[in-house]
Amino acid sequence: MTKALNVVVLAAGMGKRMRSRQPKVLHLLAGKPLLGHVIDAARALQPARICVIYGHGGEAVPEAFRAPDLSFARQEPQLGTGHAVQQAVPHLDDQAATLILYGDVPLVRSETLSELLKATGDGVGVLSVVLDDPTGYGRILRDSEHRITGIVEEKDASPEQRAIREVNTGIMLLPGNRVATWLAALKNDNAQGEYYLTDVVRLAIADRVPVTGVCAPVEWETLGVNSKSQLAHLERIYQRRQADTLMEQGVTLADPNRIDIRGSLVAGTDVRIDVNCVFEGDVRLGNDVTIGPNCVLSNVSIGDGCEILPFCHLAEGELGERCRIGPFSRIRPGARLGEDVHIGNFVEVKASELGDGSKVNHLAYIGDSVVGRNVNVGAGTITCNYDGAYKHRTIIEDDVHIGSDVQLVAPVTVGRGATVGAGTTVWKDVPPGGLVLNSKDQLHRPNWKRPSKKGS
Repeated sequence: MTKALNVVVLAAGMGKRMRSRQPKVLHLLAGKPLLGHVIDAARALQPARICVIYGHGGEAVPEAFRAPDLSFARQEPQLGTGHAVQQAVPHLDDQAATLILYGDVPLVRSETLSELLKATGDGVGVLSVVLDDPTGYGRILRDSEHRITGIVEEKDASPEQRAIREVNTGIMLLPGNRVATWLAALKNDNAQGEYYLTDVVRLAIADRVPVTGVCAPVEWETLGVNSKSQLAHLERIYQRRQADTLMEQGVTLADPNRIDIRGSLVAGTDVRIDVNCVFEGDVRLGNDVTIGPNCVLSNVSIGDGCEILPFCHLAEGELGERCRIGPFSRIRPGARLGEDVHIGNFVEVKASELGDGSKVNHLAYIGDSVVGRNVNVGAGTITCNYDGAYKHRTIIEDDVHIGSDVQLVAPVTVGRGATVGAGTTVWKDVPPGGLVLNSKDQLHRPNWKRPSKKGS
């Protein structure tokens, strides 16, 4: 913002209806605490100071959000919203306007807050919203010229006032040179015995300070969370917005109501995503990528033309172009796959590099390994990378063929072009080319009888 701004975020409430020992503002929406969404919206305004008011849950809130641009003030006991803001006064620039936000109203947009700042000028700004059912909210009172004359809490409202549908969201902008004076003048002579921040409007009018009301364009960005049901409701609103944005960008979603984005998803052209997929952290999908149903992708980069088959879990890895993964595959942190790599059903890859054209198609584990180009790994093969104390590397050079049910005991190197026979345990380095296998004799006892239970 061009002018100095304080932001105070009220986050001290217990949230009894959440039925949880955890502070309400630490409950997750789209994989991020409710308070985290509000702080992000505040930071987008580039304020000089952000102060978070905490209380219930002790130090859990400050510990979860410590950052150089945040300060914290504890409200104890909790005597209302006006009392909460009083705790922030020592942390504020008394020459800057102060924006009041709420840690349990996670979907408020910085664009709407910017409109409130622009419209308010040097007076008091109130963000309101019109609800079909205003039950539980403080009502906005206006005169015949539509000027705000006050805000009345529902428990203190008359029947006529309760019929008003324009309500106070609680989000307010206060002029810096008035905040401390008005807060000190608040009284608690009301039904709740609390210090209402909304009484500041009455004090502003008495001081002939203009009060400007800005109505939020949509209801959902003003909704608070007071129960698990409301949390789930806002989750679906958030996710549907993300889905709509993806579809506007050209992504094909099999069902926009069955996708969860818990972070950032950047997709190229002609991307197709099936149902019940979850995207966490920073996920990037190239062009012509297909994601099958019931997949979880966390902090991964997927190259052009890749196909992720159903029920795969990919985390903190990187896939080159035209890879084929799954079904039922797991790509773990540190995996780097080249182009045209195939990872098949019930295969796990961890902290390993696989070169172009390599295939691990069935029931295998590749960990702490460097796999070259055009390597084929047979079913049931595992790299034995852990000796009980330390991890060790396996190196498989280009054009190696590994048969089924092979154990590669690290540290070990299999040379270029070698073939490892089925059922082999490799604990020594294998030279390039040729065949390596464990010498075995297969015996047959023609007269042997299988044991049976007595009496059968």
